This record gives sequence, structure tokens and C-alpha cells, in this order.
Amino acid sequence: MTSGYRDRRTHIVRDLDAGATRIYLEFEYRRVACPHCNAVKRETLSMLAKSARFTQRFEDRIGQLCREMSIKRVAELNNLGWDQVCRMEKSYMRRLLDQHPPSLQLRTIGVDEISIHKGHSYAVVVADLDQKRPIWLGGQGRTEQDMQLFFDTMGTERCKTIELAVMDMWKPFRKATLKNAPNAQIVYDKFHILKHLADALDQVRRNEYKRVNEKERRFIKGQRYTLLSHKANLDTEGRRALQILLKANKRLHKAYLLKESFGQLWDYKNPTWARKFFESWKEQLRWQRLEPFEKFAALIEKHWDGIISYCHPDHKVSLGFMEGLNNKIRVIQRRAYGIKDQEYLMLKVVTSFIKEQKYS
Repeated sequence: MTSGYRDRRTHIVRDLDAGATRIYLEFEYRRVACPHCNAVKRETLSMLAKSARFTQRFEDRIGQLCREMSIKRVAELNNLGWDQVCRMEKSYMRRLLDQHPPSLQLRTIGVDEISIHKGHSYAVVVADLDQKRPIWLGGQGRTEQDMQLFFDTMGTERCKTIELAVMDMWKPFRKATLKNAPNAQIVYDKFHILKHLADALDQVRRNEYKRVNEKERRFIKGQRYTLLSHKANLDTEGRRALQILLKANKRLHKAYLLKESFGQLWDYKNPTWARKFFESWKEQLRWQRLEPFEKFAALIEKHWDGIISYCHPDHKVSLGFMEGLNNKIRVIQRRAYGIKDQEYLMLKVVTSFIKEQKYS
């Protein structure tokens, strides 16, 4: 109970613009003397943002604009300071996350690392693949300890609900997952595996460029993109260049065909047939002198259990979401260039797939 309000004060806050006209609201609020702590407190008004200099809906609008533009651009358009916009956006993102919390029942997670500050450091990003949204970003690298931070945040009971974990072939991620999520099956991400295969093909290209004479080098020079791209993604000129290249170098031709055919492995629903396909694929390497491909085959053999796990009917998860998330994170990092606040980056990433009400 209070003994009544002490006095009234006039306050002016900025509200949503009306077209090109800025709108400010002027109103009175009461200050109340608290009999318990003897402090004078201002009445709480739900329409105000935490800073009390703007309405809540204005702060929300600034947060929404920051989803599409850089902080600098939003500040310029609204005649605000850079620090003001940054604080409002963080407040907006925290509320958005409170309104749309991650599911308590995590079934399928995707794990990857992202590069921060031009590759000088890393952070771990984890997504709920069933809900198709990132749920955590943290750590100072890509070690087992960094991955452990995620499981500590989720808690023991939530970790027990994880049935599937999609990741690259990075041992610390696997080790931490098996330790903390006892019911989880590991599935290795197709896109990371195919990147290793593309690297093997590129190494064959480099080796061949060194091996052949000057006349034959002209067919290989400058054709890296042509060779590593899917044929369907090449234009008419690119397909013609690819045809000439493969006709000029038999070893590159064989390596290219092996690369193109390997993707069929993920079409199999039966582990036995998938194994037969892989054995047949390896058999084609005999006498071909494709050392990078032999190393790739050994890598697949070493991680076979996590690759073949995808054949299980319940494990046919979409493997493209993490790749799309990585692309989105790169866009976020470009817009947030120069910001070294880890919490800011985490909030940007985990709220990036949340849809919210928009103010016009």
C-alpha cells in the first residue's frame, strides 16, 4: 500500500512516425512515495519502452528495421544515435526471444561452427531442425568445451530428448554430443562431406596442371569454377568449357564422374545397398592414380557410421537448413561489421528465423 501519489510530472516520448512527420507524445505521469522503502517511484506505463524515452511500439519498429538494415542506416533514417539503435535492437530481440522460446522437446539438432572476425576465432551454432530455427550460439572456438556450453544451457532433461544430431565430421562435436545426449544418433552433414569431395577434385586439378605439358595446361587454367560446379548450374558457355576440359584430360574426366556420382549415396534407404554402392564407387579408384580421392574414401570409411545413419527412415531430415543458416549468418555479420558484442551476435542469429508482428 502507498500513501498516495506524491506529484505529477510531464514527460515527452517519441512515437511511430506518421509518414514523414515525427510524432511525439506529451503526457503526465504520477510519482508515488513508497512507505516501505521511502523511495519515490514513477508509475509504470506499458506503452513505454524500458528507456522511457520512446514508446514500446517505436522501439519495436526500430528493431524490425534492424532485421533488414545496418544499425548505421537505421540511425540515419530515424535521426538517432548508433548506440541508441543498438540498445533498442537488443531490447527488442530479447523480448522477441521471450515471446518465442525454443521448444522444450528437442528431437533433431544441427551443429556447426561459424567464423568470427575474419577467421581468427570461431563460435558454435546449434539449430532445432524440426522447427527450422537456430536456438543457441556461443563458445570461443570449436572445442569439446565450447560444445559443452550448449548442453549445459539446455540442461540434462532436455538433452535426453535429443534423438538426432546432424554435424560435420569434427570429433569434439561428436564426443560432446554422445557424452551429453545419450539417446542421440549422429548423422554427418551431407554438405560438409561433399565439400571434402570438391576439395579432392580441386587437388586433382592442381596435380594435373603441374603434371601435363604447357599445351594441355591451357585447357585446365582458369576452369576451377567450371569443374567444381554442378553441370545443371552452368550456362551454355560453361558447359562447353567443361566438355572441352574433360575431353582433354582423362584423369580429370574420371575424377569428375566420380564426384558427380557420389551424391547418390544419400538416396539409399537400406544400409546394405548403400554399402554396396560405396564399395563399387571405391572399386573405380583402382589404377586411376587419384590419391586425393583415395584419401577421401578413407575419410568416408572412418566416419561410415555417421554417414550411413541417414539411411534410416526416421533420419531423413532436411540437410540443407544448416547451409542456409550459415549463409544468413554471413549476411548478419556483414551488417554487424565492427560489432564485437557476442551477445548481440547471438541474439541476431537466434531471432533471425522468428516471424513477428510488424508496425507500418
